[in-house]
Amino acid sequence: MSNPTLLTISGSLRKGSFNRMLLNKAQAAFGPANVLEADLDLPLYNGDLEEAEGVPQAVKTLAQQVRDADAVVISSPEYNKGITGVLKNALDWISRVEGMPFKDKPTVIMSANAGRTGGETGQFMLLSCLAPLQAHVLPGQMLCVAAAGKQFDDTGALTNDLYGKVVETRMEALRAAVT
Repeated sequence: MSNPTLLTISGSLRKGSFNRMLLNKAQAAFGPANVLEADLDLPLYNGDLEEAEGVPQAVKTLAQQVRDADAVVISSPEYNKGITGVLKNALDWISRVEGMPFKDKPTVIMSANAGRTGGETGQFMLLSCLAPLQAHVLPGQMLCVAAAGKQFDDTGALTNDLYGKVVETRMEALRAAVT
């Protein structure tokens, strides 16, 4: 197989988010790949909008990225013990697209959060949200980067070797699932 296609999805819209930094580490650890970056800046799901105008083009683009990807890695902060609104909204929209783009798609989830649990509860919610989409979430050690503000340097590099080893292990498993 030539270079696999890796889709990275950040549950944060903020360009400088810790989860985007964590995705950069994951992308590097995954190795050579054609990398797609999802854009979750989508309109709020609204059944009336869908009925009147159909699925928005930005959602169709996202769904096609999921279809085209050989593997997906999702990193999201935890907001109020759950996943972010933008991530939930994107998953809700994707569920409305024909063909189940996530079905059997090798997927790894992770999180970076300011709190002491690193987004663990949000990951449990994300697993629940991915279940009806039938994503193939790879089993393995959870990656929950706690106190994220202290785990990355000024360039955005992950400085904690323990977290770094978990990223590498998870990405090795993801790469093995697609090669």
